Amino acid sequence: MSDPVNHPSHYTEHPSGIECIEITEHMSFCVGNAIKYLWRADLKHADALEDLQKALWYINREIELREKQL
Repeated sequence: MSDPVNHPSHYTEHPSGIECIEITEHMSFCVGNAIKYLWRADLKHADALEDLQKALWYINREIELREKQL
């Protein structure tokens, strides 16, 4: 049964059967969030455009943070 707070159905609908957090918890916050939105983009919405835009936002944020470290 799907638990909309702790275990929504789209968390494990990826063809791999792996829950995204098992991968992203080993990454930085921004990179992990970008992967999360890419991973589940087509699983939550018929149109994945919003999730792709969110992933891009996190990628750009990560680039900004890393550029400041140079």
